[in-house]
Amino acid sequence: MTITTEQLIALLPLLITGLTVVVVMLSIAWRRNHFVNATLTVIGLNIALVSLWFSGHSGGADVTSLLRVDGYSVFYSALVILSGLATCTFAYPWLKSFKDHCDEFYLLVAIAVLGGIVLASADHLASLFIGVELLSLPLFGLAGYAFRHKGSLEAAIKYTLLSAAASSFLLFGIALVYAGCGELTFSGLSQSMTGAALTSPLMLTGFGMIVIGVGFKLSLFPFHLWTPDVYQGAPAPVSAFLATGSKIAIFAVVMRLFLDVPVSQSEGMRTALAVIAFASILAGNLMALSQSNIKRMLGYSSIAHMGYLMVALTAAASHELSIETAGVYLAGYLFSSLGAFGVVSLMSGAGNEDDTGSLYSYRGLFWHRPVLAGVMAMMMLSLAGIPATLGFIGKFYVLASGVHAGLWWLTAAVVAGSAIGLFYYLRVTVSLFLSAPGLHHRDTTNSWGYTAGGIVVLISAVLVLLLGVYPQPLISLVRLAQPLL
Repeated sequence: MTITTEQLIALLPLLITGLTVVVVMLSIAWRRNHFVNATLTVIGLNIALVSLWFSGHSGGADVTSLLRVDGYSVFYSALVILSGLATCTFAYPWLKSFKDHCDEFYLLVAIAVLGGIVLASADHLASLFIGVELLSLPLFGLAGYAFRHKGSLEAAIKYTLLSAAASSFLLFGIALVYAGCGELTFSGLSQSMTGAALTSPLMLTGFGMIVIGVGFKLSLFPFHLWTPDVYQGAPAPVSAFLATGSKIAIFAVVMRLFLDVPVSQSEGMRTALAVIAFASILAGNLMALSQSNIKRMLGYSSIAHMGYLMVALTAAASHELSIETAGVYLAGYLFSSLGAFGVVSLMSGAGNEDDTGSLYSYRGLFWHRPVLAGVMAMMMLSLAGIPATLGFIGKFYVLASGVHAGLWWLTAAVVAGSAIGLFYYLRVTVSLFLSAPGLHHRDTTNSWGYTAGGIVVLISAVLVLLLGVYPQPLISLVRLAQPLL
């Protein structure tokens, strides 16, 4: 096997992120220094982000049968890296008040980003499984990083046990698919699964188990029960990555799999995906209604958002519109979620994580932090899909995708779910402008807008607003990010 220069250029983001992991690991072994290790991680991820430009101009390349680097993988790798950078930025002030070692946090984030890049480029069921595990294993440690807090330890245990079960389903499903057609590459599966193979019980069982495995990772109904507990117990910066980076990477590889392999043309599989989408939309929105903890509410709402994206996946037969829908929606979801969790992170500290989870902690925030309250309100409106925000553009694409594919009952579910979602998103927004609870309200520093985390939150807000008013640059970028089928 010969690796060409073009393939090495295509692999630059993966290689640079892997090198960052090694450098940070050696730096921690040599001398513990919070600032140095955080800086090394952020520099490494920024270089990896810049290197995507060279990968994107390499024209696309297959690196062995495991990875395919094209515009699609470059776009989703960029989203994952941005999520990792934001997580490190939000974590730095949070970790300043952490009483135990904090350097390993950045190492775990870098490994998780590496797994996300592998998933964005995966073109083989083996690389899909490797990417999922490389992404999930660091998240076990990140979720329980504040292990002296009961909630964080509980979140880590729940996520570890349930994720292990989901990985078992995923691996066994891959084994059944291999037994059914003797192929693991997406292109090989595409050629093998024609005619009777589409309805083969062995193949449908195998893909059904793969759907169960990825359904857990994406928090889809009925594999969602871990989500609110882990979001609530994990540190706020970790919840930000769980909600964004991990979901984006896994959805990217699932979308590529279902575009390459015509399994969604099977009526049984198509119905199963549609039912999961329908149940996720309704269950996520209905269960979010009664939440008084903002992180649990965002956890339940993420179930609904993944359900909206499943509408695009169910309509994957119309390739171009489904790909465009997923790209626009996930970009909007990334910036909206980073903004929301960024505000939670700014209000949090290693010693008061529980205090800022309560919705009551944000009551009257406008009267002493008006800009921060405005940002939070904008993020809620974007997640709700209100016009003039990027979330509205994504929701419009989902509706267009459902209508284009003739999925009328799913389109109706999206409309109904959005209407239900308005209640709990607006409840948070209204709470920000109510009278403050008194002298002992939770607060952040006066100079929050000049901190790195504050700048990321403000940039997210600006992007959500500008791309919501004029989305053409994002749409053009997504159209360039087409997979090589």
